[in-house]
Amino acid sequence: MSLLNKLNALIAGNAPATVQTQRVLQPVQIISSRVLLFVYDPIIEPASGKKLSQLMNWARAADLANQFCADVLETSGGVAKYQIIKRIELNEFPLKADGFRYTPQTYLNVINHTAPAHSPDAVNYQDFLTRYKIPQLVSGNQIDEIWIFGFPYAGFAESIMGGVGAFFCNASPLPATAQYARRFVIMGFSCERGVGEMLESFGHRTEFSMEKVYSHLAPEKNLWKKFVRYDKAFPGEAEVGSIHFAPNSEKDYDWANPRYVLSHCDDWYNFPNFSGGLKPVNKTEWGGEIHAHHKWWLKHLPKTGGQTNGIANNWWQYVLDPNRISI
Repeated sequence: MSLLNKLNALIAGNAPATVQTQRVLQPVQIISSRVLLFVYDPIIEPASGKKLSQLMNWARAADLANQFCADVLETSGGVAKYQIIKRIELNEFPLKADGFRYTPQTYLNVINHTAPAHSPDAVNYQDFLTRYKIPQLVSGNQIDEIWIFGFPYAGFAESIMGGVGAFFCNASPLPATAQYARRFVIMGFSCERGVGEMLESFGHRTEFSMEKVYSHLAPEKNLWKKFVRYDKAFPGEAEVGSIHFAPNSEKDYDWANPRYVLSHCDDWYNFPNFSGGLKPVNKTEWGGEIHAHHKWWLKHLPKTGGQTNGIANNWWQYVLDPNRISI
């Protein structure tokens, strides 16, 4: 349907409904997640005690984490809450999967482009899990997820899942964790980056989680597939888009595109009672940059009570707690 025809249909009140729904009323569930926070920040200058983050003038992990928690609370309308229950700061470089570990000098050589980065880059997750007794903490219901602040070439995935029934979450599931009684996510952040990049990692976690939630439903009932539509893929039928593609994006990360397209984005604030409302949108709608766009995108995630097609209308509970996702 052309843009002009779509506008005419909107004016006439004939915007088509393409997704079937069956609804069940229930109170909204508030979900909280207890976080064990690790910060890798090795001392680079022993004489002065200067740490890597100080030498590079990076942001403080505590400030990034606090702002991220505040953004999640805000964009979820208060139904998703993070609680950092313990912080552990590590004066070391992470152990790589092949046993390699940077020293202050070998790492500075990489950062200063006088030596290549070590390959393979991946961290040794098994060593990390064992060393910090993550199996006992997760299975004992003492923590819900882990955040790790590293730096370039630290080797941590943006997000990765472990535990019984773990699935791909921007990285393949952690091996040798099926014996864990609960699923859990490890988020890999970097003090070199900002909160916008943290929300990007969280956004991808959201995408993979909701893809799994709706994977068993027929296309005509898949509201997640509807949520992520953008104009380039669905001309005249854009919704909220994905974490990489705003409603008007023409390529990855194209959040500053001035082109106007029609979008049903605001109708997601009415979820699950869609009205079919459309409006023209461009970069001014979501701020045109990474942090603003990702907050705008997250604000549109449904966060109300009840169920639609057997799926909770509060999608945040699936994102924060992968154990609520049927496998």
